[in-house]
Amino acid sequence: QVQLVESGGGLVQPGGSLRLSCAASGNILNIYQMGWFRQAPGPQRELVASISSGGSTNYADSVKGRVTISVDNAKNTVYLQMNSLKSEDTAVYYCNAAVRTTTYWSLEVWGQGILVTISS
Repeated sequence: QVQLVESGGGLVQPGGSLRLSCAASGNILNIYQMGWFRQAPGPQRELVASISSGGSTNYADSVKGRVTISVDNAKNTVYLQMNSLKSEDTAVYYCNAAVRTTTYWSLEVWGQGILVTISS
């Protein structure tokens, strides 16, 4: 079983910064990719950023230049550094990972979600 535990969310003023962390644990043999999605009120969950095991990154256009994704492979932890935050960044942020376990060659796992609120 694999778990993703997110931390670092909260209330931040517009223009401020926040760093989210997501630690993966369990029967993990390899992590192919980790990323962050977000969901504002409504049905759509959108990709914020992702990083592959080789270090390739991908960002949503709406966050390019303001957000940096990074990973600590030794800790199986992915980080999302967000700067110059805007009210439209308010959402529940979900950590996502594609992993290989002792049972599955490829398994997609989601965190429970963490709230980020940008407001003055």
